Amino acid sequence: MSSSDQSPLGEEKLGLLAEHVSDTDSDGDIFDGKSRSWNQLRISRLLAAPWIYLRSAAWRALLIRLGLFLIPSFLQGRHAREQIRPAKLSPTAYLDGMRGLAALFVFFCHYFYQAFIIAESWGAGENNFHFLKLPFVRIWYQGPPAVCLFFVISGYALSYRPLKFVRSRSSHDFANTISSLVFRRGIRLYLPTAISTFLIVCLLRVGAYEWTREFANDKMYMKNIVEPHPARMEFASEQYLDWAKHMFRFVHVFDWNKFGGSTSYDVHLWTIPVEFRCSLYLFLVLVGTARLRTRFRFLVVGGIMGFVYSHSRWELLLFLCGMVLAEMDLIRGAHKSSSELPVHDSTPVSRRRWARAFWGMLSIIGLYLMCQPDVKGNITPGWIWLHEQIPKWWKEEPYRYYQSLGAVIFAYAVGHSASWQRFFNNGIVQYFGKISYALYLMHGPAIHCIGYHWEYLAYRITGVEGYWYNTGFVLGAIFVIPTVIWCADIFWRAVDIPTVKFAKWVESKCIIKA
Repeated sequence: MSSSDQSPLGEEKLGLLAEHVSDTDSDGDIFDGKSRSWNQLRISRLLAAPWIYLRSAAWRALLIRLGLFLIPSFLQGRHAREQIRPAKLSPTAYLDGMRGLAALFVFFCHYFYQAFIIAESWGAGENNFHFLKLPFVRIWYQGPPAVCLFFVISGYALSYRPLKFVRSRSSHDFANTISSLVFRRGIRLYLPTAISTFLIVCLLRVGAYEWTREFANDKMYMKNIVEPHPARMEFASEQYLDWAKHMFRFVHVFDWNKFGGSTSYDVHLWTIPVEFRCSLYLFLVLVGTARLRTRFRFLVVGGIMGFVYSHSRWELLLFLCGMVLAEMDLIRGAHKSSSELPVHDSTPVSRRRWARAFWGMLSIIGLYLMCQPDVKGNITPGWIWLHEQIPKWWKEEPYRYYQSLGAVIFAYAVGHSASWQRFFNNGIVQYFGKISYALYLMHGPAIHCIGYHWEYLAYRITGVEGYWYNTGFVLGAIFVIPTVIWCADIFWRAVDIPTVKFAKWVESKCIIKA
């Protein structure tokens, strides 16, 4: 092909690449243009990479898994529901159900007391004649007796297995069990609380608490108790350092100061240091009495309980009562499997009926004592005489006296009542047993960050005048209660279950293998 044939195509290409360029500059400019094009292509690919990743199958699968995880466990498949309530429950599963309802009632207490006076019982003064303040009715929103029940159940649960080995003379198994309990107890109690309070700090830093801070301090809405938000500091580093100091003080084992070790990041957690402290004392009593004969062990533990009672240490007394109830159940074979029980029950039918009636009445007595009003017991019908019987030397709040006694009596009666055990083994109640610790840890931040939004919207619809205030509270509760349970369900699966496994894993890595 001649040069004359090539020239038009060459001119066309030159014109497309650059106009008015000299012969000496053209090659360099073409190279620079290609470089700029390549750099632009690289930048466009870098910018497009996140979008391509978002559209990838792996990312979509992750989003789907996250979405499924956020669905409450009781709405998921059969496997998740069986995890909540397995086909075969353990003999002491009813204690989990009891603890679950206690946690739910504590949540109700902290939610209701912001709006209503719940510490006074029916007939105290001139304004307490609503049916919701009657004994037995008010138990479902009373927090203090639920805490008493917590401590009795904890004492029972922590003692049952060690005492089982004590009674079977399995010294090696007892030593391994008590060592494991002591080692894992701190992790079990404090790791979830550290995570929940750290979450609160993170919510503080992103401003989640600021969205409802004005509402939380407004007496127009908080007509009874104003539960303040934790303070938000100027600098994030200062906030996280403050949280670390709170967590250090939270491990409070050296004195019995009221609310000792509690943290302002979640004021509801004051019971956790108490639980840890009482657990350590309980382990000491178990070790100290492990080699004693049964009657001498009861005698020694009874003496310790009398000493503790004389010093008004109601929380430690409840743990020790749980230990005594556990051994009494072991003695009577309360939790033996069906294969170990006699095929035919020779007890007369009439005697069984009387036994059911007795334990039923005893449980009612326990519930009544748990309904002891927090204040004004000295002028409350049905409590005036009982209030006068509280010893003058009792240092703690008067309501701790009969509420503690009622919790022990109720737990004792339930251990003998098949009807109560069937109730606490119900699937719904067992679900609350599974999420009980998560519900206890999460109800505070969930109410403050999300619940107050629902309440504010409800009061904007109903107003706050007269009974419209009550209507707004009920309307808000329809959304607040499921929200808190949902948050607890997520925390249970994301934090509570893994921390239990983590504590066991740490122990397995640290112990001397047999």
